[in-house]
Amino acid sequence: MRVHIGSFTSGGGRGITTAAVDPRTGALTLLSATDELADPSYLAIDHGTGVLYAVSETEHGAVAAFRPTDGGLTALGPAVPVDGSGPTHLSIAGRRLLTANYTSGSVSSLAIAADGRPSGPALVLAHRGGGPDASRQERPHAHQVLPDPGGRWVLSVDLGTDSVRVCAPDAATGALRLHAETVLRSGSGPRHLAFHPAGRTVYVLHELEPQLTVCRWDPQAGRLEPVAEVPLAPQGLPEGVRAYPSAVVASPDGSVLWVAVRGADTIATLSLAEGAEGPRPAGSVHCGGSWPRDLAVDPSGRRLYAANEHSGDVTWFDVDPRTGQPRRAGSLPVPAAACVVFA
Repeated sequence: MRVHIGSFTSGGGRGITTAAVDPRTGALTLLSATDELADPSYLAIDHGTGVLYAVSETEHGAVAAFRPTDGGLTALGPAVPVDGSGPTHLSIAGRRLLTANYTSGSVSSLAIAADGRPSGPALVLAHRGGGPDASRQERPHAHQVLPDPGGRWVLSVDLGTDSVRVCAPDAATGALRLHAETVLRSGSGPRHLAFHPAGRTVYVLHELEPQLTVCRWDPQAGRLEPVAEVPLAPQGLPEGVRAYPSAVVASPDGSVLWVAVRGADTIATLSLAEGAEGPRPAGSVHCGGSWPRDLAVDPSGRRLYAANEHSGDVTWFDVDPRTGQPRRAGSLPVPAAACVVFA
């Protein structure tokens, strides 16, 4: 098994790093790296074709495709513009590639050609609105876009407008059409969301106000209904230090959630023993570095990986099979690490 790690070349990163995963220990061993694409901060892999996709989180945002080979990653043609600025997330929805463009506050949809390359022109849906934080919410800031488990809907999380939009892809063109919008706590700055493996519960993570909103998901109606809030503010932070949650993932068996919290530099564990809609704090551990930007769980659920951007490493943890608590097991230096995906 291999992992691909995205990083910020503008921050000294190598671009996309590929590492082998030891099946016994989960340890990472560096295999190759490519800086062909600027600031590939988020990655997604098509497990059917093996093609790896990456955003270029730059002013003139773009996406590129790579095919893994024994010698490293081979680009499938030049990067394709997304007609948006600062794409910070991407996902695959059928034969379309979706990007969330943070700076321009929009989401883009591009076709995927038969050979796996993204194909323009991008079809763009602009978000509207803002929030009370003048420095962070002066306009929309789309931070994540992904299809629901059934593939019928697309959800986009916007930090600037304190909302999650549900969109319906046009069957003929692939363009995204707004279907519904769920407004969350004002000023909370939703950043990312994760589905429970059962597909009926969504966990929305907020960056500006450390909390998790639990939502009920209706896949038939395409509706998201908030049902609970879980505070995530760590105790005992030094004066002047704020907590900025960054990533939430669910274990494959649906028993726990893990949340990365920058500033505090921790990974919080939330137990789902009381049900998918009742996460309860169950402890936290240090992330192993500084500024954990992303979390990834291996397919078995036995290990957790944190991309620590400021300390420049990917740290892995063994997961206690009974409690879900992570225990640090090792790390790999990866300057300006931003994202981890399993091949």
